[in-house]
Amino acid sequence: MLDKLLQSSNELLSHPASLFVLLAVLLLVLLFLYTRHIKFTTSMIVYIALMLALTILLHQLRFYHMPQGGSITCGAMLPLLFISYRYGSGIGALTGFLYGLINMLQDPFILHPLQVVFDYPLPYMVLGLAAVLPRHMYLSTALAFLARFFCHFISGAVFFGSYAPAGTSPYLYSFTFNATYLIPEFFICFLLLKVLPVSKLLHAMDHSSSIHYI
Repeated sequence: MLDKLLQSSNELLSHPASLFVLLAVLLLVLLFLYTRHIKFTTSMIVYIALMLALTILLHQLRFYHMPQGGSITCGAMLPLLFISYRYGSGIGALTGFLYGLINMLQDPFILHPLQVVFDYPLPYMVLGLAAVLPRHMYLSTALAFLARFFCHFISGAVFFGSYAPAGTSPYLYSFTFNATYLIPEFFICFLLLKVLPVSKLLHAMDHSSSIHYI
């Protein structure tokens, strides 16, 4: 495990442009949080760490893993969605960035700095959109998944179009490929949101926090 992490870190360090872009994205997120006067509390940090751990664990429980990446899991995105529901889009984006970085360090595939952004942090950062309509949880969750799909679609069409079968549009290939696992992933999360006591769980997460949805 440690050897793999070191190899992944060296892979990232060997692409300084990608590392610079990731740092720029992180600084933009932190600047956004600063301008919104969002302060980190101990309980918030604990819940972020806990939800990241749950996301990593659930991501290992896969129903299916696509050959070129992408998986149908047991609702791995649900913990990230809960962070967004409870603490807003800014904290949701930061947590998504951290998970994207962890995901990249587990198995990096670097072609271009923009490909790194669209494949790793951005698809999970946009799950913060699940907080933009707090009174319409299912609609905002669908919006967040749609944004995630768009990120993977752009990356697939632009950077992985060569994988498309001969005569097939790279856009059609990317659309079909990403829909194959993201649509089932969305419905699994949607079903879990229906059966779980979401309101009680959110109330238990740092109910004294003064942060509001953005």
